[in-house]
Amino acid sequence: MNLGLWLERSAVSFAARPALVRGGRVEADYAEFHRRAAALARCLRQRGVEPGGRVAIFARNCIEYLVAFYGVWLAGAAVVPINAKLHPREAAWIIGNSGAKLGFVTPGSGLRKEVDIPLVDVTGNGFAEMTAGEGMAAEPRGGDDICWLFYTSGTTGRPKGVRISHSMVLATSLAYPVDVDPVTCDDAALYSAPMSHGAGIYAGIHIRMGAQHIVPLSGGFDEDEVLELSAAHGSASMFMAPTMVRRLLDRAKERDMRGDGIKTIVYGGGPMYVADIVEAVDWFGPKFVQIYGQGECPMAITAMSREQVADRGHPRWRERLGSVGRAQSVVEVAIGDAGGGLLASGESGEIMVRGQPVMPDYWQNDAATAKTFAGGWLLTGDVGRMDADGLVTLVDRSKDLIISGGTNIYPREVEEALLEHGAVREVSVVGRASAEWGEDVVAFVVLGEGVQADAAALDAHCLANIARFKRPKDYFFVGELPKNNYGKVLKTELRKRLEEMADG
Repeated sequence: MNLGLWLERSAVSFAARPALVRGGRVEADYAEFHRRAAALARCLRQRGVEPGGRVAIFARNCIEYLVAFYGVWLAGAAVVPINAKLHPREAAWIIGNSGAKLGFVTPGSGLRKEVDIPLVDVTGNGFAEMTAGEGMAAEPRGGDDICWLFYTSGTTGRPKGVRISHSMVLATSLAYPVDVDPVTCDDAALYSAPMSHGAGIYAGIHIRMGAQHIVPLSGGFDEDEVLELSAAHGSASMFMAPTMVRRLLDRAKERDMRGDGIKTIVYGGGPMYVADIVEAVDWFGPKFVQIYGQGECPMAITAMSREQVADRGHPRWRERLGSVGRAQSVVEVAIGDAGGGLLASGESGEIMVRGQPVMPDYWQNDAATAKTFAGGWLLTGDVGRMDADGLVTLVDRSKDLIISGGTNIYPREVEEALLEHGAVREVSVVGRASAEWGEDVVAFVVLGEGVQADAAALDAHCLANIARFKRPKDYFFVGELPKNNYGKVLKTELRKRLEEMADG
């Protein structure tokens, strides 16, 4: 079924209830939300966006983001939400690869110089006109039809498009009240994390249940806004990366605020230190739920309930907090070897998942798809173990992946950008432990013979070619990179050097 039907139905069941809230101001009830989305759907069809076509969204969080999502879905097309932090050139590559014929943006995107498709500023008159006309009913779609094309970084240096279907999002959405948190029409979803990622996935179940959708005026994560908007509304739920939780906790303590109005914080997207979640629960109370997922199985691999996160009476409570919980209701999770064979309880291997929320394939990338599946299982690339109680603990992750501030950064992307600088002969990028961000990006650089470049020059080069958050925090200029007998760079040695620097 078409996901847009949920909005269509809520426009009847919750017609006059507030739906879209900008800051503290209600801007649309559910009837108006649906009217705008349906009008946009008709306009998109008139502009040649056919069922199965793609429409890009390169925007900061705003209430128009949700109108765009559901307008595209009602038209039978698929959204291509792009992280607003990306460099315009990176966004342009995604748009080209996806075949999107139109894009929605917010001011300052810088995208107009990079693409030749029509771009509509969602804060301008053009978008208002597109959402003001006559609407259309939801275009019939099958469960396997694409609704979302999510681009996740890949070790090749180019993003891979995850083909997310209507049935995948429906499964994840229905698992939310079962495995994560019940939702009612008195609740609110607060969008402090990017709507292009997990926060956007979770919008669906809140729309179906008639909850409010609050977008901060900042369009992003601001600790004071989160605390104040939650207190003003009450019963607010939101998704946060572990670093966001840490920042919110620190600010709340500074202001002596206990998170009044916060119903639930779902955390995931990176490792949460046990000490941090213990401190967060002690300060805010039992408001936290943990989930583990990835773009290929969005938000739906494992979960740990608020009761389990807050429980200190269990004999293994600290060990349990160090895990990512148990398999969600809509998937099977197992630990396997390189060929997809199952391993015994307690053994470490690759975390594997199968079920309705798992992607069918990567967009136009058969080779990557073949490497990601074995014996019917999706290979997550994460190493972990499962105990006899079904608790899954991450032992390690794909060895090169850096998670900074809850965002995945693949070193190959940064390395390729740096190698385009004329002075750089070799480079290796690794993650360094950071109390604030989880990990910092660090580059070890070998310059070409007879040429010079300093950190400022390389930083300027990165800023001109990749997203700001991907650029290295530090550059270490070395005579050579450590390598094995086959000429492969030994990143383990570089990480060891960083640890020795920290110790020394």
